Amino acid sequence: MTLTQHPTVYAAFEATAQTWPDRPMLCTLEETADIYGIPSMELTYGEALTRVNALSDRYQAAGYGPRMRIALLMENRPDFFLIWLAFNRLGASVVPINPDLRASELEYLIGHSEPALIIAIPARQAELRTAAKAAGIDLTVVGPEETPPAPRSDAGVGEAQDGPALEAAVLYTSGTTGKPKGCVLANTYFLMAGEWYAQMGGIGALNTDGERMITPLPIFHMNAMACSFMAMIAVGGCLIPLDRFHPSTWWASVRDSGATCLHYLGVMPSMLMTAPADPQDRTHSIRFGFGAGIDPKLQAAFETRFGFPVIEGWAMTETGAGAVVSAHTPDRLIGKACLGKPEPEVETRIIDDAGNDAQTDTPGELLVRRAGDDPRRGFFSHYYKNPDATAEAWEGGWFHTGDLVRADDQGRLYFVDRKKNMIRRSGENIAAVDVESVLMKHPRIKAAAVAPVPDALRGDEVFACLIVDDPSAKLAEQIARWGLEQMAYYKVPGYIAFVDELPLTATQKIQRASMKTLAKSLLEDGCAHDMTRFKKRQTA
Repeated sequence: MTLTQHPTVYAAFEATAQTWPDRPMLCTLEETADIYGIPSMELTYGEALTRVNALSDRYQAAGYGPRMRIALLMENRPDFFLIWLAFNRLGASVVPINPDLRASELEYLIGHSEPALIIAIPARQAELRTAAKAAGIDLTVVGPEETPPAPRSDAGVGEAQDGPALEAAVLYTSGTTGKPKGCVLANTYFLMAGEWYAQMGGIGALNTDGERMITPLPIFHMNAMACSFMAMIAVGGCLIPLDRFHPSTWWASVRDSGATCLHYLGVMPSMLMTAPADPQDRTHSIRFGFGAGIDPKLQAAFETRFGFPVIEGWAMTETGAGAVVSAHTPDRLIGKACLGKPEPEVETRIIDDAGNDAQTDTPGELLVRRAGDDPRRGFFSHYYKNPDATAEAWEGGWFHTGDLVRADDQGRLYFVDRKKNMIRRSGENIAAVDVESVLMKHPRIKAAAVAPVPDALRGDEVFACLIVDDPSAKLAEQIARWGLEQMAYYKVPGYIAFVDELPLTATQKIQRASMKTLAKSLLEDGCAHDMTRFKKRQTA
C-alpha cells in the first residue's frame, strides 16, 4: 500500500508499525544524546506506536482535538515526531518553532498561528510564555512529559476538513515583502512527499530492506518532516536526526549510524572538502546523498573523494512533492547546477518579466503546477490569514516560485538565481524586510536597509546600512548583540555600515538593486564594521 492510500500521517505510520514492529524507526546517536541530555537509543516502530497512542490518549483526555494547533519547540529531538503523530491521530496540527527565533519573532509566530498549547524544552518555556503574553494569546507552555490543562474555549482555529485534506502542520516561510507566511499543510502534502521520495528511483532508489537515513537538517523545516521522516515511514526505514551539522565529527556519525543515505545543504560539501583527505573518507555505507546547492565546481571532486553520488533537487515549502524536480537519473549532469528534468506529473513554465515564455537557455521565473485535474495537489493549502498572498502566488493558475532558472533543449532545468528579495545564508532564507523591521525597534536606529553580500562559505551574509546619531564601532557591536536577543542569530547583520542616507525610490521605498550595490561597495572599501564573530547559534 502506498502512503497516499492512507487518510492521515498517523494512519500511514500505524500501518508501517504493524508491518515492521521490530524495525528501528528513530535513532539517537551518542553525540546527539550528550548534547541534548537525552538517552542514546534506537526506538522501534512497535515501541513508537505504543508511545504515540499513550501520548494521544493523554492529550485527548485533556480536551485536545480537531482544528487545534500545538506549537512545538523541541529542537532536533526525536520526540518531536512522536508528539506530531500523537496530535495527528486526534486531527490536530503542529506548528514547529525554529529554536533560533527570539523575542520579536516568537511573539509574531504565536500571535499569528494561535496555538492551543506550546510544548517546549524547559530552557525555553519562560521565554515562550512571555512571547505568548505579548501576543495576547492565552495558552499554557508545558514540557513534553507534562499533562497539559484543558485548552481555551476558542482554540479551534483550523479549517473544518477531513482525512487527507485535514491540516497536519503550519510551517512558516520567510516572506519577501513582509512578515513570514504560515503555510498550511494538509495530510496529503506529507503523504505525497514521502511517497514521491520512496518511488524516486534512479540513483536515489530506496528499498524496503531497512534503509537508514541520517540528516543534520532542522526538523522544523519541510525537508526533515515531509521528505526524510515520511520517506522512512514509506519503506520501514530508520531516521537518524542529528542536532545539527558538525563538520569535524560528521563522517564518524555517518559510520557509527550505519546510514545508507544522507541529506545535505550546499554549505556542507564545501566545508567537508576543506578537511584533509583521510583514509576513511570512503569507509561508510552511504549509497547517495540528497540535497540542494552544492557548489558545481566541487561536485565531481566530492563524489570522487567520498565515493557516492549526490542528487541535486528543487522544491519549496509551498510546492512540497506537488512539484519537485531532481537530478536522480544516471544521465544527470555533474557540476552544471542541473536540477534534472521535471517528471510528467509536474508542469512547468519559465517566463520573462513581461510574462512571456522564455526562450531556450534564457533565464526566467519558474512557474509550476501539478498535471491533471487538480493543479494544486501536493502543494500547500494556503497562506494562513493571507488570501491575497495565496491568490498572488497562484496568479494565472500557476504557482509563481520567484526562482530564476533556465531550460536547455532537452528540458533540463538549471538554477540561476533568486528573483525574490531574499538573503540565503547557510541554507536559511532571510527576508530583508523582516530583519529591517526588527532593527527599527532599536532606539538608536532612525532608518535601516538590509542586503546580501557574498560570503565564500555561507553563500550570502547579511549587510545592514543604518542611519544613527553618533555612529561608532561600539554602537555597531551593541546593535549586533541586541539583535541576537531579538531574532535568529543568522538574521543578525554580519556587517554594519553607518550611512547618512539610504537609496530610496520616489515613494520612499528602498531601492533593492541600489542597496545591493551600495552594500558590496561599502564592504570592499572597508567601510563596514565586521560583526560576523558574534553570529553564533545561541544556547539555552
